[in-house]
Amino acid sequence: MNPSYVDKGNLQIYVTAGESPDPIPGARVRISDPENGNVLEEVTTNSSGQTPFLELPAPPLERSVEEEEAGQRPYAVYNVTISASEYQTLHIGGVELLPTSRSIQRAALPPATPGGFNVRNVLLDPHALWGEPSSRPQEEEVKPLPEAEGLVVLPEPVIPEFIVVHAGRPDDASAPNHWVRFKDYIKNVACSEIYSTWRTEAIKANVLAILSFTLNRVYTEWYRGKGYDFTITSSTAFDQSYSHGRTIFEEIGVVVDDLFTTYITKEGISQPLFAQYCDGRRVQCGGLSQWGSQALAEQGWDAVSIVRKYYGAEAYLKSAEKVEGVPQSYGGEVLSQGSEGEDVRTVQMQLNRIGDNFPAIPKIPADGIYGPATQAAVTEFQKIFHLPQTGSVDFATWYEISNVFVAVAGLA
Repeated sequence: MNPSYVDKGNLQIYVTAGESPDPIPGARVRISDPENGNVLEEVTTNSSGQTPFLELPAPPLERSVEEEEAGQRPYAVYNVTISASEYQTLHIGGVELLPTSRSIQRAALPPATPGGFNVRNVLLDPHALWGEPSSRPQEEEVKPLPEAEGLVVLPEPVIPEFIVVHAGRPDDASAPNHWVRFKDYIKNVACSEIYSTWRTEAIKANVLAILSFTLNRVYTEWYRGKGYDFTITSSTAFDQSYSHGRTIFEEIGVVVDDLFTTYITKEGISQPLFAQYCDGRRVQCGGLSQWGSQALAEQGWDAVSIVRKYYGAEAYLKSAEKVEGVPQSYGGEVLSQGSEGEDVRTVQMQLNRIGDNFPAIPKIPADGIYGPATQAAVTEFQKIFHLPQTGSVDFATWYEISNVFVAVAGLA
């Protein structure tokens, strides 16, 4: 083990049957040191397909929160091997772990092929802030809207159900397209672009920039208007860093869950701002400096002030009113013990269906009354899906329940 790993972080492996949300209980998980191959942990997954959070060595915190330390890799990397009966064995290299943080690594196991070679190796890309910096060309903050050639310009931005990510440069026809749920895409990009050890207000400012950048590509049909069949690319020479299957940092995921319908805009424009950003150290740009935002947050700046520092005093935040792919939009009222009505019944019915796949979530009466049993089911759901365990259904929990319900019920 690297002797400079003086801090600790926590890693959980979440094992599913392929790209579906169906958990694989009893999968065998081995975590090893890539430097010498020593096995550090061996565990099996629970009924939700998850290991416990395992405490592992990580580099000193200062490396990931102070710009002058950015020349040294601020996160640990581990190798993970996952095996389960009737599934292929998966080896994942480059799983990231930051100090004082919680990392979640999804492991999607394909079914085994009789008589075939049932071992798959995946090497994850390094983090963009430590690896290759983004080198996007300067683009206008406000884009021309597409010509009326079969494309429809929406009156207001809408949160799409999926983002189609082209895994390469736009002109690379050999690169695959990945259909990724919108929130999962934003979490992936944010975890590729910034560190979870940063101040929460810096994380929020960066997530807002990522959301606005993405929604501008969606709203203006930037690539489809050029004849491509995808929404955005994974190439940092054109768009944002996206690494399919990468490690997700729980602290960043919580921020995305709270903000995923919010974007930056300005008076007089109908579209999300094309909010360019860069690391601010190796690459300079006309938008947000990632390391600069962390320095400002350390000084006590809030996310909105950071946004206005880089995008102008006239910048403000707006929320999209429509989220595609969910059975019912959030009503705006936090549901908790004592709440009653159809929204409560909707939550109860959806949790009961989710519980068919995740049996740790207890079954509850769908009576429209938010009692102790409903609170317990909500709390277990929040635990499994890495939300604050409040036992209440707020904006973030409502939409996560909706997303998981749609996925397990096959409604998409």
